[in-house]
Amino acid sequence: MTQNVFTIAAITAVIASSASAQSLIGRDTIAGDLNEDLIEAIEDDAERELDRFGNEGRPEGFSGSVALRGVVQSGNSDNTNVGIGSDLNYVFGPNGVELQLNYAYSDDDDSDSEQSLFYGLEYTRDLNRDFFGFAKVQGSADSATDAQYETDTFVSFGAGYRVYNEANLQWTVQAGPGYRFAELNDVAAADVDEGAFGVSSDYAHKLTDAVFVTNDTDVIWSESDTVVFNDLAMNVSMTDALALRTSVLTEYHTEPGTAENTDNTFGVSLVYSFN
Repeated sequence: MTQNVFTIAAITAVIASSASAQSLIGRDTIAGDLNEDLIEAIEDDAERELDRFGNEGRPEGFSGSVALRGVVQSGNSDNTNVGIGSDLNYVFGPNGVELQLNYAYSDDDDSDSEQSLFYGLEYTRDLNRDFFGFAKVQGSADSATDAQYETDTFVSFGAGYRVYNEANLQWTVQAGPGYRFAELNDVAAADVDEGAFGVSSDYAHKLTDAVFVTNDTDVIWSESDTVVFNDLAMNVSMTDALALRTSVLTEYHTEPGTAENTDNTFGVSLVYSFN
């Protein structure tokens, strides 16, 4: 989920140090010199094999990716939009721990600031090459006034199966019982506090050496509501460690109350992967 995670900060530091070491006047500009260095680095990285997938699954030790995006506008209108996503893994022997986070913040002149967080923390233990056991906590928190749920948490355990575990295609499914508790924005409605059952599907397909798609789905059934989380994304590798990611994150509820039953978050991010 080791190189420096804070890619943007690192690039900024390099540019700042380079700028201070060179004259601002001359035929060879600082931007031109930095671009030449960047192009050479991209060409070197493009020659490497993309090792996102492997027959033996996730690599031993620490790995993962971090995605950042941000837009700030000032003038006639003031708007701020920030998004952070991470997928961090630590594998030791037959054991693995995975932490997934997706955070979004928005603030504009016409409305109050809004924040949303989707998260998942999972422990897995391989029983053999295809079967594994797991324990997981996942959920969301949303401060938007039109959101039905302020918080929604599901704790579960169960078993999983690797349907495909090949170099270019990986698909894993898992299921198990658990417990769901959620706080609603509607003060007149009772909060959710009940047993539930969850099914998850993680799909990844490497289309070319530089392009792969992923689709992660979680379905949670409970007496009061059924919720579906789906994260569909396409990654285009620009270097061995840097990729452009476009994604659609969908949250669906069968019993949304007074709110809309579907929320979609569209994102374009720069993703930094490290092993």
